Amino acid sequence: MKAPLLPVEEALQRLLAMASPVSSPETVSLSAADGRVLAHDLSSRLTHPPFAASAMDGYAVTAPNGVAASSVFSVIGETAAGDPPASNLRSGEAMRIFTGAPLPANADTVIIQEDTQRRPDGAIAVTEAVAAGANVRTAGLDFSVGQPILGAGLKLDFRALSLAAAAGHDRVEVYRKPKLAILATGNELVPPGTTPGTGQIVASSGTGISALMRGSGADVVDCGIAGDSEAATRTAIAAALATAPDVLVTIGGASVGDHDLVRPVLQSMGMTLDFWRIAMRPGKPLMVGKLDGTIIVGLPGNPVSSFVCALVFLEPLMRMMAGLPPAKRLLKARLSGKLPPNGPRQAYLRARIDQDANGGDVAEPLLQQDSSLLSVLALADALLIRAPHAPEAKDGDPVDVLILDS
Repeated sequence: MKAPLLPVEEALQRLLAMASPVSSPETVSLSAADGRVLAHDLSSRLTHPPFAASAMDGYAVTAPNGVAASSVFSVIGETAAGDPPASNLRSGEAMRIFTGAPLPANADTVIIQEDTQRRPDGAIAVTEAVAAGANVRTAGLDFSVGQPILGAGLKLDFRALSLAAAAGHDRVEVYRKPKLAILATGNELVPPGTTPGTGQIVASSGTGISALMRGSGADVVDCGIAGDSEAATRTAIAAALATAPDVLVTIGGASVGDHDLVRPVLQSMGMTLDFWRIAMRPGKPLMVGKLDGTIIVGLPGNPVSSFVCALVFLEPLMRMMAGLPPAKRLLKARLSGKLPPNGPRQAYLRARIDQDANGGDVAEPLLQQDSSLLSVLALADALLIRAPHAPEAKDGDPVDVLILDS
């Protein structure tokens, strides 16, 4: 008797339990750090601003008690960003100053130019009262030397990288990306860009899955295509394992056909099989095991089946190993149309998402759901989830969907 199909959620939890976040660090340049996870707390090497600077174009003055309207100041010079601080101002004197310029040594206030009028003699008359310290960025207002600025575990983005650069860093220590090797299998497959011969098709699944995995923090290695023989499969798997991946993903060859050799070859090489065959549609022949510390994930050969399994299983695995939070893909929507009762497997239907008159999300399943149709997948915005044995769904019923564009 065949073992019952494993529920999707149980399969995912068992897969995640096999892995742990990558903990080995490496140092990279800021230009290579986008999307990486910071390995250690980062403190500033600089003070910013390093000096008291003007926040506006206007006039720097010494006014510890503020400036009254109708006050008059003689203008003794000007200073711009990049200039050294000007000499001390005396009472009744002002320095023309531009945004970012250092204040004269004893200045404490900037009168914005809109609140002044130039007199014929070159002096300025103040038209609006100004509070003491107005329009000044004090030294260290942003951060100071030694101040913690970024915490370990943070995914670095444009904001964090800008802060690190301003704080004096050109390199940061991040966690190594988990390495994922992808091996396609099948005599019928040819690489993208190759004209297929009779009975052949292009190996397309690896391209999309590689992109999804790179977006999930993985370092992806393309290990090519293995032919449908035991010797060729064994040789290709050995070469893929020689790249020292954290995860080896095979595409195709994991079902029960005469040419489905991946599972028996891996087991003969020492793989411990954790589970095989999932209660999901598409994607039932999903295989998971471990071989000498490498997690093995065998995806179905049909392109849409392999992508759905990659989204449901591989993306959470890679993001966890990369130290990234789970992707926010789950969305509540309303069904457009109706759906018949579902069978015993959890179904993932390609669907389009639109908004109703009230701005609510509406999911409309696409008509064709064959697991080989990549054009339908390209049209889809989401995967509409149907639970095992779900009853008939009517127009307007609530549904769960996984958004494809995260």
